[in-house]
Amino acid sequence: MTLIQEKTLASKVRGDFPILTQKVNGKPLIYLDNAATSQKPLAVLNAWRDYYEQYNANVHRGAHTLSAKATDAYEGARDKVAAFINAASRQEIVYTRNATEAINLVAYSWGLSNLQAGDEIILSVMEHHSNLVPWQMIAQKTGVVLKFVELTDTNEFDLEQFKTLVSHKTKLVSIVHVSNTLGCINPVKEICDIAHSFGAKVLIDACQSVPHMIIDVQAMDCDWLVASGHKMCAPTGIGFLYGKLDLLREMPPFFGGGEMIADVFLEYSTYADLPHKFEAGTPAIGEAIALGAAIDYLSNIGMAQIHACEADLTAYLF
Repeated sequence: MTLIQEKTLASKVRGDFPILTQKVNGKPLIYLDNAATSQKPLAVLNAWRDYYEQYNANVHRGAHTLSAKATDAYEGARDKVAAFINAASRQEIVYTRNATEAINLVAYSWGLSNLQAGDEIILSVMEHHSNLVPWQMIAQKTGVVLKFVELTDTNEFDLEQFKTLVSHKTKLVSIVHVSNTLGCINPVKEICDIAHSFGAKVLIDACQSVPHMIIDVQAMDCDWLVASGHKMCAPTGIGFLYGKLDLLREMPPFFGGGEMIADVFLEYSTYADLPHKFEAGTPAIGEAIALGAAIDYLSNIGMAQIHACEADLTAYLF
């Protein structure tokens, strides 16, 4: 992109965010903390407000008009998530409160069912607490061994060291795609290929990559991928877990309650099909619909264009 094109895009995009119209210390607000949480464009705010003003109702539970409209919008947003990351099926997308909950879902559902003493999990020293603490807790419960990939001299993922750590004892590799502190982009496709050659599963924390570049989970070949809506122009309280269909089918429910059941008897229950097996209780309906609006907003700009613009801006730092 040329400098003129970047300035034109920046000016247009800035006008989409109501919060940026205010002044701080007498100057127009400039917000640079998107790694922590992003601001919300008017299209997202309107989608959230429209749900509560025009068709607020519970999803999947009513035959009346408002419930049908809410269900269509809620499930339509799931379709948008699936397309955005190129999932093979909409059933591979599970709504969660955030990426932290998504990682915990995998840890407690798949982890407690498949890990035992002596097994190994590989993480890196650059992981967010959300991709560290759950595995520490699982290790305490199961006796699994945690191993950590260090950084290179240039503060990047040490792929060569990773190759020495992975073995047939490795059952899981859980790695951030883009570091929220270092900004480095990890070679997730190569990580997946190496891990899979030893029979290990791979979880990718994509909170910092989904809003900034094209993500293709089928090309990446990860087993799970997690992201938070609030880092991609959507509200807080909504995120998602992507998982390969066969894996999700094998995993037991994480929470129990309404929505995640097929039939309930006094002594036992049967569980709903994917993805609802993992979505117990009344969900964050308006937030999910707004997540769909955020995906529309990012897609209309173009993820390739967003990534190119950010790459050009990063070049000014060097």
